Formats: sequence, C-alpha cells, structure tokens
Amino acid sequence: MNKENLRFWILVSIVAISGFSQGMLLPLIAIIFENDGISSSLNGLNATGLYIGILLVSPFMEYPLRKYGYKPIIILGGLLVVVSLLLFPLWKTFWFWFLLRLLIGIGDHALHFATQTWITSFSPLSKRGRNISLYGLFFGLGFAAGPLMAPLVKINEALPFIISSLLCLIAWLFLFTLKNDYPEQTVAVNSLKETFKRFKEASKYAWVAFIPPLGYGFLEASLNGSFPIYGMRIGLNVSSVSLLLTSFAVGAIVFQLPLGILSDKFGRRKILMIILFIGFTLFGAASFLEESVILLAVTLFIAGMAVGSTFSLGISYMTDLVPKNLLPTGNLLCGVAFSVGSLIGPYAGGLFIQFFESLSFFTFISLMMLLIFLVITLFGKQKEIMRA
Repeated sequence: MNKENLRFWILVSIVAISGFSQGMLLPLIAIIFENDGISSSLNGLNATGLYIGILLVSPFMEYPLRKYGYKPIIILGGLLVVVSLLLFPLWKTFWFWFLLRLLIGIGDHALHFATQTWITSFSPLSKRGRNISLYGLFFGLGFAAGPLMAPLVKINEALPFIISSLLCLIAWLFLFTLKNDYPEQTVAVNSLKETFKRFKEASKYAWVAFIPPLGYGFLEASLNGSFPIYGMRIGLNVSSVSLLLTSFAVGAIVFQLPLGILSDKFGRRKILMIILFIGFTLFGAASFLEESVILLAVTLFIAGMAVGSTFSLGISYMTDLVPKNLLPTGNLLCGVAFSVGSLIGPYAGGLFIQFFESLSFFTFISLMMLLIFLVITLFGKQKEIMRA
C-alpha cells in the first residue's frame, strides 16, 4: 500500500470512530434522560449542544487549517473528543452533559472539516464521488454501531462512555504516523471579515449543494435524538429502538459506495433527486407500519439505502460547483449546514412528539424529505448551468 492510500484509510478510519461516538451519544443520552423523566423538548435541547459547538467554532476553523495544516487540526479535535467522552460518567447533570456535548461538537467538527478537506483536495475528479462515499461509508459504519451500545446502560451507565473513549483513543494514535499537508494557499484568511467574505463567495457558487447536508443533519439527529423518545412512548423497548436505528444506518452503509460511483457517472443532482423522492415515499410508508418492528426495520433499512448518502453526495456536489481554492470554505459550509440541520432536528422532533401526539414521527421526516427534493429539483439545474 502506497503512502497516499495509507493516508486515505487512516483518515476514513478516524471518521468511523468519530461516527461511532456520535451514533452512541444521541440515543444513549436520550434514553437516559427519558428514564429520568426529563421532557422530550428538553431532551432534544440537550442534544443540540453538539451542533451549537460546531456552529460556534466554524468561523474560526479555516485560518488555523491554512496556517498549521490538516494533521494538527485533526489531532486536537480527536483529543478533545476522547477527553470529553471520559468526563461524562463523572457528573450526571443536564448542563454539564450539555457542555460536554458542545466540546465534542467542537472536536468532531475540527476532525471532520480537516479530513473532508484533505480527502477532497487529493482526490482526482474521476474518483471524487467514490472517495467521499467511502468517507461517508466509514462514518456510517461507526454511526451504525453506536446505537448498539445503548443497551449497555442496563449494566452500568458509565460503560458505553468508557468503551467509546478508548476506541477513539486507539484510532487517534494512528494520526501520528501521517505526514502533515496544507490546503491550496491562494489567499490569506486572517480575519473573521475575510472568512465571512469567502463564505458568501462559496455560497454564491454552491448554496444548493449545502441543502442535502443540512437535510441529512436534520434527519440523522432527529432520528437518533427524538425517535428513541417517540419509540418508547409507542411501546417499543430499548433493544427494538436500537435495532431500528441500526437498520437505517446499515442501509446507508450498503448503498453508500454504489451511489457515489453512480454520481460520478450520471451527476450528483440526478442521483440526489431520485434518492430524496424515494426517502419521502418510504418514510411516509413507515408511518403506517408502526405495529410491526420487523416491517419497520425493513422499511428503514431501504430508506437508509436511499437517503443515507445525502451528506456525502452533497459534499461531492459542492466540490463540482466551487473553484479549488474555495474547497476548504465549501467543506466548512457543508459542515455548518449539517450542524444547522442537526441543531434543528432533535428540538423540532421533540416539539413534534410533544404537541402532535396523534401524528406519526415518520410523517414529520417524510415531509422534510419532500421539501429538500423540491429545492434540488427547482434550483439545482440553475446552479449546474452557472458553473458550466
């Protein structure tokens, strides 16, 4: 294996462990708080800590990345995640856990922003969809395994946090074998004003490509942060909730790479339109299947196959639309969009469960999928023409 391939596989492995910690935290803390009698809206509010952390740090990420390179940013981000996970069992209070989730958000964003930008910068155009799909695939593998840790809470509440932090630590140590590299240095970014100017420039080229990451953030966070509450209220046990979340995540893994390769061949927008419409249809169907865990698991598995690649396809779509010197900014804004969606998802999901008890949670998800499909259909073509 040559050095470039080794670098790629170490980076996607780091992302897998990060996905594992995120996939574990959302349902795990939702279940712990639900069992403690905390309201669904407050439960959802606590889940937003991770995404508030991402949003707070985003304007300050591009300058250190350009100055110090990819490796130091990933190392610092990974270290922050490991330490924060270890601190969870020390003090179980609502606001302390909110703070820890905020710190994990900062660490995860540093890690993801640097790895995404590094991978998109060295990936040739003919393999860009494939490489970003593998990035999404490994994140999905980790995220799928994460909810399986939730039942360990019955043995000891601290156990899932300790196991997750140790896995993150092992992956983190491999980073020291990498040689540092830097993004394309065509401009200086040494002030917030310049950063926001570049945000505006990248958005002009590719705002429509930021909508799929936003939608996926909303979907993923509301499924993992709000669905456990809804599931327990309609009579599902913790193991069934974990199975359903894992079914969706495994579905996303199964079709991540094929969809990336198809997007290289047929174009990101066409593939995005197809998968979003399928997602709308399947989540709508899931609202009628809540009496059967098996049918629901199968439906969510197929839905995952369709929409599980929305984030990685959005990143690939963005790289097609922006000039190469704006790739760090575009990747940063994909992360911001994902965070905004993730921030809205759990709280909106919690409010929906609280105030619309007669409606299925899956109806809520289905309508969101339809909205994103309409945006890509109506505005995506115009952006492709502008870039051409």
